Formats: sequence, C-alpha cells, structure tokens
Amino acid sequence: MPEAEKTVVEFWFDPSCPWAWMTSRWVDEVAKYRDLEVTWKVMSLAVLNENNDVSDSYRAFFPRALRYTRLVAAVKELHGQEYVKPLYDALGARIHPGKSKDPDTVIPEALAEVGLPADLARYSLTDEYDEQMRASHFDGINRVGQDVGTPVIAVNGTAFFGPVISPAPRGEEAVRLWDGTVAVASYPGFFEIKRTRTVEPIFD
Repeated sequence: MPEAEKTVVEFWFDPSCPWAWMTSRWVDEVAKYRDLEVTWKVMSLAVLNENNDVSDSYRAFFPRALRYTRLVAAVKELHGQEYVKPLYDALGARIHPGKSKDPDTVIPEALAEVGLPADLARYSLTDEYDEQMRASHFDGINRVGQDVGTPVIAVNGTAFFGPVISPAPRGEEAVRLWDGTVAVASYPGFFEIKRTRTVEPIFD
C-alpha cells in the first residue's frame, strides 16, 4: 500500500479570536490521524477591520488584540518559526479557556511557559515588527478576500476561511470534518457554505 502523502497546511490566526482557537484545536486533533505539515502564521483582526465601520465596543478590543499579534510577529522574527505555535498555544489557553482579558498577565505567563525571555513583552507595545505582521496577515487574507475573518487555512495551496466550529470535534468525527472540508475547498468553483451560529465557542 503506498504511503499517504503529507498534506501541507498553512493556518493564519489572531490569538484573540475564539473561533480561530476552536479551529486550531481541531487541526491539532486531525494531525494525530493525518500526516499534516502545518505552518502557523499570524493575522490581525485589528488590521482586517482598520478601515471598516465597526461598533465602538469592538474597536475598543483592537489595541489588546494587537498586542498579541505584535508579540507573535516579534517572536517569529527574533526566535524563529518553531516558537509561533507554542506561543499561540500558551497565549490562547489563557485568553480563551482561561478567560483572561489582561495582556499584562497573559503575555509574561505565556513567554515563561514557552521558555522565551520576559523582555520580549515590550514588543507587544511597539510597531517595530508591524511590517512583518501585516505582511503575514495580507499573505493569508489576499488568498480569500477581505469579506472574511480568522482563521484562514490553506491546504496544499487552496485557501479558505474557517471552518467556524464549536466545539472542536475529536477522533473520527474530526477527521471526517477535515476530509469533507478539504474536499469542498478543492473544487475551484466552490466559494461559500454558511448557517447562522447558534452556540458560542465551547472550550474543553
């Protein structure tokens, strides 16, 4: 029996997005059963919506979200791609299941968990690596268009938004959803399937 080919996956996330977090947990689950080569990349809800008419409450969230995306971009540039996913996991666990809204607590704890220097936290407050962060963001969003959000996933070069799921499926169910998602996204004429969300993110 021929060995299954490795599936090349790119995953763009904003650390603050609970829906991206749910989808990332699903991809982690699928990786237990499928040979995935996943590259994790940052994108930004703040950048995505910088010219959009959004509510004051949503816009007030952007400075906090931007701190996390800036941190991830800086860590990638200074310490390498291999730290992006562990940092995302450490940030996301505190932001989403942990429900923390305080970046001054989340960031130092996440850096310590990953074994990165504490002084990297300062990059969350500067635009020093915004060029790289924005380049990563637009690399993903330009593949799917401006009228979507996070996450963006590319599978063997075919990119799509989502899927938006809650809770993240496990085992055979996770693989079945993966295979179906990849199948529909691989058809060049397929663009959209959607229904109204009836649940909030359900964290394990």
